[in-house]
Amino acid sequence: MNRRHFLRSCAALSALGAAEFAPWQAVGALAGELDNFVRGPAVKDHPLRQLSKHVWMIHSPDGFPTPENQGMMCNLSFIDTPRGLVAVDTGASVQIGEMAIRQLKKTFRKPVVAIINTHYHGDHFLGNQAFVEAYGDMPIHAHAGTIAEIQGMQGSMWRTLMEQWTNQATMGTRVVPPNVTVDHGQELKFGDVVLRLHHYGKAHTPSDICVEVVGDKLTCIGDVAMDRRIANMDDGSYAGSLKTYAQLEKNAPSTIWLPGHGQPGPGVLAWNRELFAGIYESCVKAVQAGQPMEEAKALVLRDPRVASRARDTKGFDSNIGKYVSLAYLEAEAAAF
Repeated sequence: MNRRHFLRSCAALSALGAAEFAPWQAVGALAGELDNFVRGPAVKDHPLRQLSKHVWMIHSPDGFPTPENQGMMCNLSFIDTPRGLVAVDTGASVQIGEMAIRQLKKTFRKPVVAIINTHYHGDHFLGNQAFVEAYGDMPIHAHAGTIAEIQGMQGSMWRTLMEQWTNQATMGTRVVPPNVTVDHGQELKFGDVVLRLHHYGKAHTPSDICVEVVGDKLTCIGDVAMDRRIANMDDGSYAGSLKTYAQLEKNAPSTIWLPGHGQPGPGVLAWNRELFAGIYESCVKAVQAGQPMEEAKALVLRDPRVASRARDTKGFDSNIGKYVSLAYLEAEAAAF
């Protein structure tokens, strides 16, 4: 048993003794205090680097959470404005958020004044706690659907999942949901820096928000597209993602697409478009021909747009079966 497990067990036993004599209404509050009694270790520093006039990022080199990376799997982005810094996604734990704040303080003498959460997957919002604790209450912007999901099941579910996947390295993290609703076309102004928000329906999730930094030709795209990693499509749509790429290129022309996972660059949307089109269009053909899912997978793997990307795509071999099944089910539903 490691030290964190031991301390948590001791705390739990003490609490159970106290709870036996405590009013039932206090038990819930006591359980919450227990979760914060033992905290996971600090996350090692990851450097802050500048991408454009106003945008900086902390790159996460890993695509999936492990005990070794302590959940550090999502890029964190920061927009420098005359009113302060705006964070776009905050990481998978309070520890990751605290690491980011350490890096920001090395470069800037200004606070974080607002947060934008691009969607409701935990690696993008569980770091909110650190920023609120460091800088006080602030507007945390997100689509209405994202706010509802985080306030509901997704918030507590992702908190628990991150603890499990990292061997409790993220312990001590609280769910701090977004508190300001935003939607497509809205502009957030911070002095002379304008952030234009984009939402084109269901893509990676039903409620993704992409953040265009007007004037920088850079757009933070969250997980609607990734660099050399297939996005988790359990809550998403292949057809909706392809539509979103086309609308972003039309309405937010950028020389840098900054994804939630992988390296930023001009070709992120194009790379994802080819991969997703290869998967989805092969499944559409299989459905139209009355072929079963197994044959659809064979078609997908033979498609040159997929085959050419397989070797460089993180998690490809272990996940392609699931991604084909999701695309096949979406193609079936579209056929009716």
